[in-house]
Order: sequence, then structure tokens, then C-alpha cells
Amino acid sequence: MSKAIENKQVQVQEITEKFQSASSVVVVDYRGLNVAQVTELRKQLREAGVEFKVYKNTLTRRAAEAAGLAGINDVLVGPNAIAFSNEDVVAPAKIINEFAKKNEALEIKAGIIEGTISSVEDVKALAELPSREGLLSMLLSVLQAPVRNFALATKAVAEQKEEQGA
Repeated sequence: MSKAIENKQVQVQEITEKFQSASSVVVVDYRGLNVAQVTELRKQLREAGVEFKVYKNTLTRRAAEAAGLAGINDVLVGPNAIAFSNEDVVAPAKIINEFAKKNEALEIKAGIIEGTISSVEDVKALAELPSREGLLSMLLSVLQAPVRNFALATKAVAEQKEEQGA
């Protein structure tokens, strides 16, 4: 077997593993961005622990099929870049969506959220969610509300009894 074919098989295997291990993937069309803009986007993604790669579409299609995600092959046309996140599900969608608002040349094509192929609308909806820390603080606030209300009611009753006793 030729060296080129072996290299392509290794690359397909690498992309397949990334698809399978990623908690979220976002596919974008980066046509129209200049080098400085792409560098800035890569920097923002790297700081969030997101890998941003450009692969040949034929290799990516084969990897998607091997990973059981053949439905994403419809959007793998033209120049594409793929953001893979293994930890934070929201990070790539949030960063890319914010960047796309400032740079209209960047177009979100599709995504994969925890193994499910998602539309552009789904990716944008995910991007609008608060961060994990924000969601946890909202949950904590909701959990504390009944206890806080009980404490306030108890304090009000105690103050009322003091006034009546005085």
C-alpha cells in the first residue's frame, strides 16, 4: 500500500476518534475571513480548550460515516473548519456564535451535540445558554429560595410576637 493511502487512513482514524470523543462539534465555513481573524478565532477557542482544525472534506466524510454521523456529510461542502470540544459542550458554540456576530463572513453550518447531529438553529440556541457556572448558580438560587423564604417568615413571626409582648 502506498504511503499516501496509509497517511489518509491514519487521518481518517484520527478524525473518527475526535468525532467519537467530542462532547460537541461545530462545523463552520470560514470563507471571507482574513488571516488575522482566523488567528483570533483560533486563539479564543484554544483558551477554552477547543481544538479547531481544517480537514479535507473526503476524509471528514469517511470519518463521519465510521463514527455513525453520516448525516453531517450534507454540510461538508466547500472550505470547512471543525471545532472539537471534549469537556465543555457549550464553549465552541458560544465562542463561534459570538465571533460570527462580529464577523459576518463566518458561517455556522451544523454541529454535533453529545453524539446527535444538530442544525444551525440548535447550535445557536446552545450558544445562547448561560455558562455551566451560570446555570449552577441559577440552580443554587432556586434551591435556596424556599429556605430563605422560610427564614424570613420565621423572623417576621418572631418580630411580630416581640411587638405584641412589648
